[in-house]
Amino acid sequence: MNLKRLLLEKNEAGWDRAVRVLAGFLLVVVFAQWWLTWWLNFLLLFAAVIAVFTGLSGHCTLYPLLGIRTAK
Repeated sequence: MNLKRLLLEKNEAGWDRAVRVLAGFLLVVVFAQWWLTWWLNFLLLFAAVIAVFTGLSGHCTLYPLLGIRTAK
């Protein structure tokens, strides 16, 4: 497996990136509005950070491992 492709190549389409950033911000809103158990808040915040980061970078490391590519 090509390590550069696995770690650096943009593999998300524009719509995919927009959905991820929007989902990340919605998770942040949920995190800010409701105080749940500490571990559930941690998971929500962690998922939000990952979603926003992958949306802004245009790269999802799991996509090549699963054989998915939404970018052209």
